[in-house]
Amino acid sequence: MNKKVGFIGCGNMGKAILGGIINSNEISIENIFVSTRSNESKLKLEEEFKVKTSLDNNEVAAFSDILFLAVKPNIFKDVLGQIKNSIKKDTLVVSIAAGITVKDIEDVLGEGYKVVRTMPNTPALVGEAMSAVCFNKNLNDEDIKDICDIFNMFGKCEILEEKYFHGFIALCGSSPAYVFMFIEAMADAAVKLGIPRNKAYKMAEQAVLGSAKLALETGKHPGELKDMVCSPSGTTIEAVIELENSGFRSSVIKALEKCAEKSQNM
Repeated sequence: MNKKVGFIGCGNMGKAILGGIINSNEISIENIFVSTRSNESKLKLEEEFKVKTSLDNNEVAAFSDILFLAVKPNIFKDVLGQIKNSIKKDTLVVSIAAGITVKDIEDVLGEGYKVVRTMPNTPALVGEAMSAVCFNKNLNDEDIKDICDIFNMFGKCEILEEKYFHGFIALCGSSPAYVFMFIEAMADAAVKLGIPRNKAYKMAEQAVLGSAKLALETGKHPGELKDMVCSPSGTTIEAVIELENSGFRSSVIKALEKCAEKSQNM
């Protein structure tokens, strides 16, 4: 892709996207420009990613054909207001900030700008993100393709109506944390059962990866795949019953509802 890509702010999620794009080898490193708040973080990014960096947000905004705004929601509008005169009208302005709507961005920028709201997740670091994207009316088909192509560089991308974003944040944006907790709990149980901890983590991680891949590649319903493992009077059904008795599913559902509620109230 022959586009100039800029990042304003580069925290954990910004780094995940940046690293995913670089690892894809689809965009030249010379076409990436990142601004940060401190000289310390600037030097760290240069060392880690070998990209051009700056302490001047406006310099990066003027450079970019596709501009990622990867700053915290509480300072998002202030930062956007400071750079709006440096953003070209044909630049794709991409927000990854939770709680910031397309209208919020339009209200700051004014009319005619191309606005994209997205929510990726941290598996972008290993090329396995799940991202949702939505747009305002100013993007054309080529713009939409460019955005989807970028997000597909480091995982999978779905176009989703903005009204569903709170649910998506709960389902995918925050879910790596839930999965890591699940892996850690399985490994702790394995250690209790005598398996060395380093082996327990590796085994739990591979079990989760393999199960997800099986579901994706077969297209079978998760319940059907679960039933395939549960032999009559076997070991697995004992574990499944204990999970049900402990409220496993209802805990997951309640956790996602709380996450979506928080997103709505931000």
